[in-house]
Amino acid sequence: MERRKFLKTAGLATLAAGAAAEAKAMDMPKPQAAADAIDPALKADHTLRIATGVLELAPDRFVSTTLYNGDFPGPLLRFKQGQRAVIDIVNDTDHDEQVHWHGQHLPDGVDGADEERTPPIAAHGRKREIFVPTPAGLRFYHAHVRAGADLARGLYSGLAGPVYIEPKHDAGDYDREVFLTLKEFQPYLNRMDDDTPFILPDGMEMALVEIAATSDPNAGKVPPGYELAYESFAINGRMLGHGAPIRVKQGERVLLHVVNASATENRSLALPGHTFKVIALDGNPVPTPAQVPVLWLGTAERVSAIVQMNRPGVWVLGDTADSDRQGGMGIVVEYAGATGKPQWQAPPAFKWDYRLFADQKRKLTKPDETIDMLITARQSAREGFDVYAINGVPFDDATMPVMRKLKFGNRYRLRFRNASGDIHPLHLHRHTFEIASVHGQPTAGVMKDVVLVPPYQTTEVDFTADQPGLTLFHCHMQQHMDYGFMALFETGTSE
Repeated sequence: MERRKFLKTAGLATLAAGAAAEAKAMDMPKPQAAADAIDPALKADHTLRIATGVLELAPDRFVSTTLYNGDFPGPLLRFKQGQRAVIDIVNDTDHDEQVHWHGQHLPDGVDGADEERTPPIAAHGRKREIFVPTPAGLRFYHAHVRAGADLARGLYSGLAGPVYIEPKHDAGDYDREVFLTLKEFQPYLNRMDDDTPFILPDGMEMALVEIAATSDPNAGKVPPGYELAYESFAINGRMLGHGAPIRVKQGERVLLHVVNASATENRSLALPGHTFKVIALDGNPVPTPAQVPVLWLGTAERVSAIVQMNRPGVWVLGDTADSDRQGGMGIVVEYAGATGKPQWQAPPAFKWDYRLFADQKRKLTKPDETIDMLITARQSAREGFDVYAINGVPFDDATMPVMRKLKFGNRYRLRFRNASGDIHPLHLHRHTFEIASVHGQPTAGVMKDVVLVPPYQTTEVDFTADQPGLTLFHCHMQQHMDYGFMALFETGTSE
C-alpha cells in the first residue's frame, strides 16, 4: 500500500468521525469579551472570524473545515514594531476557541492558551485583543485547543495564518516578498510512524536508548499508538498546479517567508537549480546567513530565505518527499516568458543543521540554572494514543499544574533529553530562546521559539525569564501535546 494509505481502516475512520460528531497587554486597556463592551470608537486594525467553511484545494478537491475569514491561510496580518494593534475575533462555532499569537512576547492573558489562563473566545461570542506586537519578524497565529481524537479541532483544522511584524529598520536586500503557508488536509489515523530524523541522524545516545527500552511497560504488549496521515497537501490552500504560480523575473531576489502550519508533519522544500540564502529562523535574523539547497521546517517552524532567480524556466518548489509533493505539497515558480510543464529535480543530499547559521565565535555564559527535561513515551496508553511524559509525569490537562517557578530576569537552560523514538518540535511560549548545544556540540547565536530534537539525542536552549506570569512549554505536534507533552512555568514579577 502507499505510505499514506497504510492501515486506513473503517474502524479508524469511525473513531475519527465519532470523535468529531480578555487579556491585559503592556499598559493597554483590558479587552472585553462581551460585544456591547467593545468601544465602537476604537477601530479594529483586523477582524478574524472563526467559522466552518469549504476550501477548494483543486477543482476536484473540496474540504470542509474551520477557517479564519473563510479561507486558508487566514489573512496576512502585518504589524509595525512598537505600534499598538487592535484585533477583533468573532467565533461563529459551537465551541470555545483560542487564538495563539505564536512567537510573540505577550502577556499570558492575551497569548492564547487555556493553560496560561487566557480567556477563550466563547462559542458564538466575540473578543477584542489589544497589544503591542513584538518582536519583529515572521510569526503566525493558530488555534490552540485540545483535539484528542477529534480530527476537526485544533491544528487539524484550517485555523492558521501568517503574521509579519515589520522592523523599524529593514535592510531590504531583496526585491519582493512571498509568503507561503504549508498545510495538510483530510487527516486520518493510522499506526505507522513516518517521522524522518533529518537533523544529525548519524548518532544516538545509548543512555537515552536504554531509558526508552526500560521506561515503557507497554512496549511489545500493545499495538503502536495512533499516528496521523493526510489525504491532501497544499501551499497557501491550493494543491500543486492549482494555485496561482509565483511569477518571477530573471535576476530578481525573492524573499520567501515560509510557515509550517502543520498539525504533525515536518517538511523539506527544494527548488530545482536554486539555493536558499537563509536570513532568519522563526522570524529572528541569524548570525550567519547561509546558502542551502533544501529548507527543513519542523511543525510550527518558520524560515525566511532569499532566492536569487537565476535559472529561467517553469519549476516546482515542493516537498522532497515524492508522495507528499505529488499529493499537492508544492507550488509552481514561473519565470517571465517561460512556458511548458513545471519541472522537478531532486536536490543534492544535504543534512540540515542549526549550527550552519550560528555565531561560531560566540561563547555562551553559564546560565543561572539548568532544568533537565527527560522525554519518555508509553505506547498506546490513552485512547489508543501514545502518552508522553516530562521527567516521568504526563501533563494533567484537568488541573494544569505549574512544574517550575522561575525568578524574573534569571537565565535558564532547558536540557531536552529525548528518550523516545520521535522527532519533537519543542515550543516555548512568550519567549525567544538561544540554541546552546545540539547533540553535545556547543553552539550560539541562533534564536528561535521552536527547536527540533531528534530521537535519542540531547538539545539545550537558553532563555531569560523576562515575561511575568504563566508560560507554556510543549511539543507542537497536536497529538503529542494532547497526550501529556506539556509543562507550565511561572515567572514572578520584576518587583
